Amino acid sequence: MDEIQKQYYTIGEVATQLGEAASLIRFWETEFPQLKPLKTSKGTRKYSLKDIELLQYIHYLVKQKGYTLEGAKEALKNERKVANKAELVAKLKEVREFLTQLKQQL
Repeated sequence: MDEIQKQYYTIGEVATQLGEAASLIRFWETEFPQLKPLKTSKGTRKYSLKDIELLQYIHYLVKQKGYTLEGAKEALKNERKVANKAELVAKLKEVREFLTQLKQQL
């Protein structure tokens, strides 16, 4: 049976998933015009899976690859397949976790 997946996530859920503070995600929204989560009438942010993929890619560029914000912005401008890269990063993280667990079992 397929697992039902949520369509939208709160900023708290996204922050936990990335291991970062919600304030950093709000800051990135001001820096990266491509990142535009839905907002309710009360201003609550609702992130789609596409938004989360973009955030994962930004996180990867800034926190893991060491890009400056300007460098990350330039990379996003030049990159047409952001979703594919974010998917690849997520899959690589899964592989890394699996290999780490495997190594611990040896």
